[in-house]
Amino acid sequence: MHAYEIIKAKRDGRELPADVIRALVDGYVRGEVPDYQMAAFCMAVFFRGMADAETGALTEAMLRSGDVLDLSDIPGVKVDKHSTGGVGDKVSIALAPIAAACGVVVPMISGRGLGHTGGTLDKLEAIPGFQVNLPVERFREVLAQTGACLVGQTDRLAPADRRLYALRDVTATVESIPLIASSIMSKKLAEGIEALVLDVKVGSGAFMKRAEDAEKLARTLAGIGRGMGKRVVALLTGMDQPLGRAVGNALEVKEAVDLLRDEGPPDLREVTFELAAEMVVLAGRAETLDEARAQVRGVVGDGRAFLKLCQIVEAQGGDPDSLADHALLPAGKGTLEVRAPSRGIVQAIDAEAIGMAAVALGAGRARIEDPVDHGVGLIVNRKIGDRVQAGEPLCTVHFGDRGRESPEAVAERVSSAYQIGDQELPPEPLIMTRIVA
Repeated sequence: MHAYEIIKAKRDGRELPADVIRALVDGYVRGEVPDYQMAAFCMAVFFRGMADAETGALTEAMLRSGDVLDLSDIPGVKVDKHSTGGVGDKVSIALAPIAAACGVVVPMISGRGLGHTGGTLDKLEAIPGFQVNLPVERFREVLAQTGACLVGQTDRLAPADRRLYALRDVTATVESIPLIASSIMSKKLAEGIEALVLDVKVGSGAFMKRAEDAEKLARTLAGIGRGMGKRVVALLTGMDQPLGRAVGNALEVKEAVDLLRDEGPPDLREVTFELAAEMVVLAGRAETLDEARAQVRGVVGDGRAFLKLCQIVEAQGGDPDSLADHALLPAGKGTLEVRAPSRGIVQAIDAEAIGMAAVALGAGRARIEDPVDHGVGLIVNRKIGDRVQAGEPLCTVHFGDRGRESPEAVAERVSSAYQIGDQELPPEPLIMTRIVA
């Protein structure tokens, strides 16, 4: 079938054979299928969807468009974690060393922030000297040496996804579960992993606002992994407010380090510890989740997880001293308090608005080529269910010189993101659903 025929078939709702999907992807990577035809195909998928077999075939075609790492010579079970993105989600920075300290091998390929969600690579680059762009051989060396390595996607890993994602971003076809799932899984499976833990966010600060959409995505991701012989567990976790209190690159590094020192906000601890425990079980380092949870608490409590992060940072060219002395991390030039207009109880926080406020400060990017100020961000002092008096700080804005808006304008954004009322609110569960493939 020619590209025109493939587009027409999908437009008309027909299910495409695997070899046809593979031929389309191969032709796109070789430059034989132009962007405008691939954009038309993505739009057809956006409206018509894909059967499970089609989504699996698209994932495999993108996976096979480049290199697939072979890590079989590195002892241990390789397990990664993927988050669908949120506000204040610094979990990976603490999770990788925790899992590695428990004996899990963690080859973690992460992304950059775009829009209101932050990116792990931007946060890691707040650590002076930290290198996220490593050649494959150095990636393997660090992984064998420390048990974990956190890097960005190379040109040779799932190159079809790299091109297709950029195309979807400018053609309003991002919000398609088959396209999202194949994008995520093609990158993750290219790492040479044997198992994967998925953190699928749900809520105002998440890509998926509704629980039913998030569950559908989680089941699609898990099904792809199962179809390719991987063990997959997915957790649906709440993102109706920022995770933890820090939003912004260096601020989030500090909070992740606090967690590894057995401190940190309880919501961040709960999500990180549970994801880490799932990784420990998948790696065969514990038989039950309760046993794995005890291991996770142990390596955090006795300092092994923090020392593991120091080893990873040093192996990737970063300054481990900055993890102990936060004065060595980037910082804004000043702060501004956003104060409560009245007394009461925090009823809601628009997490996406908080994320966009951080972008306005320069902590994130509206376009992929935008520069990032690693020192700016926000500290969320009051969260949903907290009591507050009039004039007390709801949030602290850490601003710099390169913000896209003034600190005062950002403060207005933050103030508008809060709803304060009189209703007592029971705590919402952070971990909503567990899905096993």
